[in-house]
Amino acid sequence: MNDADRLTHLIVEFYEKLSSWEHCVVRGKGLTLPQMHTIEILGAHGPMRMKELAEKMGVTTGTLTMQVDRLESRGLARRMPHERDRRSWLVELSEKGRSYFEEHDKLHQRLTLELTEALSNEERAAVLSALEKMNKRF
Repeated sequence: MNDADRLTHLIVEFYEKLSSWEHCVVRGKGLTLPQMHTIEILGAHGPMRMKELAEKMGVTTGTLTMQVDRLESRGLARRMPHERDRRSWLVELSEKGRSYFEEHDKLHQRLTLELTEALSNEERAAVLSALEKMNKRF
């Protein structure tokens, strides 16, 4: 197997393991992965227009509307009219939603520490640089 094939297989394996971990963590909260993904984006970026949030998530505004409806019904998010654009709605986390985000973010931080504890400072820097460049390609 050449290096390109090995890299492909390792990326897929890492994605599958991370996805499995994420499913387990989210299932314990009674949320779907897309719901938690919405919470993560809003927690990291603050209130957003529905259209911007849909673009960040890679979904249609119709799909996002259903996600936000469910989050609102659980008291995790709320919609409000945009101050300067009457056609737009902003979505933001409620206090409860913010606490879900903070708790989930801490789990991510702990996982990152566990996954990288055997790496040297140079290896961590290389992983950081590689991930930044790879994420820009998306």
